[in-house]
Amino acid sequence: MDFNTASEKAKTFTKKPSNDIFLEFYGLYKQATVGDCNIAKPGLTDLTAKAKYDAWMKHKGMSPDEAKKAYVATYQKYAPTYA
Repeated sequence: MDFNTASEKAKTFTKKPSNDIFLEFYGLYKQATVGDCNIAKPGLTDLTAKAKYDAWMKHKGMSPDEAKKAYVATYQKYAPTYA
């Protein structure tokens, strides 16, 4: 399975993943498609933006190809539960 297929299939999960799992996907997706985080750190009061920022920063330095492979592995790990 390739990254594009996994990212499309993850959008069609029939059950909603937990926030932690969503953030795992989010961080890897952003790293794979944009690279290292390139936005300013959000303020402490915007908890959602801060969680997304932290999830993305967790993968800083990972190459886009590595992030794509990790995303596919993450999809395969959670697909039996959420697809």
